[in-house]
Amino acid sequence: MEDLDRLAALLTALPPSCGPVRLVAVDGHAGSGKSTFAARLAAALGGAPVLHLDDLATHEQLFGWTGRLREQVTGPLSRGGSARYTPYDWSLRRFGPPRLLDPAPVVLIEGVGAGRGALRPDLAWLLWMDLDARRSWARGRRRDGPAQSGFWDGWTAAETRHFATDPSRPYANTLVQERQEGYKWRHGPSATARSGPFGHCT
Repeated sequence: MEDLDRLAALLTALPPSCGPVRLVAVDGHAGSGKSTFAARLAAALGGAPVLHLDDLATHEQLFGWTGRLREQVTGPLSRGGSARYTPYDWSLRRFGPPRLLDPAPVVLIEGVGAGRGALRPDLAWLLWMDLDARRSWARGRRRDGPAQSGFWDGWTAAETRHFATDPSRPYANTLVQERQEGYKWRHGPSATARSGPFGHCT
């Protein structure tokens, strides 16, 4: 069994944390590889839904999305219903048409701040992409190009303020490190970290 498959089996075996759903967060600095890892993990989970926090944040509220998340996503899921959220269009600078997110055995939430304190009571597991801020941001800037340099300047300042007051890494169950091929993970610093399939994923 592949390591990602074993991780998926571990997550599926956890007790539900938000209604019937096992809510699993993938957090880390911007540019650390959260979206790619979440997509691979979702595939190993048989097509688990993935909520991208970029869909809930806005230019004016980079981290002020907790209320929208509770109202549109975790609230309905906790009651066994489908989430209905309105993703933000970063080009048009407005919210678009609503999307449905049905309950599933595992639902992934990926994005900077996915492991924030207000969300942790609803989480079954917290994964942290263990790449430091400097290297993550440099990779993100290369990916987005010079046209987005002004946005990145504002983002890095906002992210620094966020994690200074509401850090996620100390509460992570699993630390994920990207390798040239695949991933390696190990127990996170959380005192509640449980045993799981740690090793290389290729």
